[in-house]
Order: sequence, then structure tokens, then C-alpha cells
Amino acid sequence: MNILVTGSSGWLAQDLIPRLKRAGHTVVGLDVLAGPHTDIVDTVANRDTVRKAIRDHRIQGIVHAGGLHKPQVATHDATRFIETNVQGTLNLLQEATARGSTVDRFVFTSTTSLMISQEIRDAHRRGADRAFWIDEEMTTLEPRNIYGVSKLSAEHLCRMVHEASGLPTVILRTSRFFPEEDDMAHEIIQSSANTKANEFLFRRLTVHDAASAHIVALDRAPQIGFDTFIISALTPFSPDDCEQLMEYAPLVVHRYFPRYREIYARRGWTMFDYIDRVYDSNKAMRRMGFVCQTDFGDILTQLDREDGI
Repeated sequence: MNILVTGSSGWLAQDLIPRLKRAGHTVVGLDVLAGPHTDIVDTVANRDTVRKAIRDHRIQGIVHAGGLHKPQVATHDATRFIETNVQGTLNLLQEATARGSTVDRFVFTSTTSLMISQEIRDAHRRGADRAFWIDEEMTTLEPRNIYGVSKLSAEHLCRMVHEASGLPTVILRTSRFFPEEDDMAHEIIQSSANTKANEFLFRRLTVHDAASAHIVALDRAPQIGFDTFIISALTPFSPDDCEQLMEYAPLVVHRYFPRYREIYARRGWTMFDYIDRVYDSNKAMRRMGFVCQTDFGDILTQLDREDGI
């Protein structure tokens, strides 16, 4: 298959593109930044470039992973987010469905961030008594910044174009897999590595698993037709845990992983006092047949092995 990958110089593409090529696909990378996997240096906001890329390379599948991301809220104005994340997505969708196009599947990299309203973000501070259990059934979406708003708008465009054209489209709302520190690190007492390990309980996955989800979505898109999936490491928690997760999370974690305190203690690590949200990725397992390979239990096993005990 001839596949166009946007964001080809980004973190996800560094894992995704080599794997697609090893599987025998021809991959064309498009990004505003040059890189080892980028063939076309330009923005998806340039419709002429998008049209030429799709037509000249007879693209059959598109993975739209490019765009502006949450950290860039601090450095780019709202107009740039609309140009890139909204207009850029529309350009790809319209050219993918234009007369003569060979595109027969579209995978859009979205974000769980668009599901977090300011109310959810401030829940603990406001005295909420239970964590939010978040799955795809959440219908009232009120993103708290231009990044989330632009991604949700792009999702609506995906749905609209699918309904008009029938283009098989899969939206992947990925949780955190970036290597950088949390943008709220100044408010977190745990180190970056400690924070990332904790997050595998409720809102993180590896970049390898993120890439795997995109590969499965590309393969399954024609059978799925249209759907949206949360992509995150399987949580050990259930909705019944939400009250205690907000009250004192370490007790809940200890119940599922009795050795976590011992393993953490050797590194001077600690668990978050509370967990205010949990992403449920079971729908991806049921409908798309995808499960992340790495979860919190695997992280503990890796830490234990590194300690040689």
C-alpha cells in the first residue's frame, strides 16, 4: 500500500514509518520540518501540496499524525492551530475524497486531551469525591484550550466527510506517549521518570504501542467504516475504584500491585496521592482488536529486573 504519513519528523513517526516500510508498504512523509523519514517539507495547510502528494504518489492510505500539539499553545496563537489542525485536516480529507483519488482509508491521530474540560482539570481542587471514568461514551466535550478545540473540530470534519463520502476513517484518541516532561511538572513532586511510570495506570502508553495502534487502524479501517477509540495502556482499575482513587490512590494501587511500594522505595519513588481521571481503552480491544503491550505491571517488572532483584 502507498501510505502518506503527516508529521513524519515527529516522535510517533520515528517508530511508525520504519515499521510500515518493513511490512512492505511505500511511505511518503510530509512535515514542516525536515527529517530522515520526511520526503515533502511543507504544511498540511497548503492544499496544493496535499493534492500533489496524494495524486503523484497514488496514495491509498493516510495517517494524519501531523499538527500543532499542546506544548505549542504557549508559543503559537490560536489562528495557527486552526490553520494547521482544522484547515489542514480538511485539506487532507477533501483531497482524499476528490474525483480520481485512490485513497481508501484514513487514520486520524487525535488526543484524549480534548475530553478534559476545565471542570475535570480542576476536580480535585474543587473537592470532587471521585475520579472521572472516561470512555468514548462521554458525549459532552468541552476542551479547555485551543489545542483540544482544534482537535475536536478536526474529528467532526472526519465524521462529516465519512458520512458524505463513505471514506473509511478511524480516529485514535491517544493518551500521553511524549518523551518530554509534563507541562505541569512544576506542580508535581515526582521526577519525570516516576511520573511517567505512575501514568501507565490511567493515562499513558509507549510510543511503540501508539504506532502499533495506527498500524492496526490502517488495516481494519475498511471493516470498521468509522469509529473513535481511546488508545491507552489498559488500566487495572474499575469504576468502583473511582472514589478511593480520588481519596488516596496509593491504597488502590497497592491492592492491585502489592509489591509496587517495595519496588518504588528502592528508587525513592512515590505514587500520586490522588488520581482524578482514568481512560478506559476497552473499546479498542473489543472493536479494533488492539491492546497495548505495555501496562503498569510491565513497568514494575522492568524496574524490578533493572534492580537485579
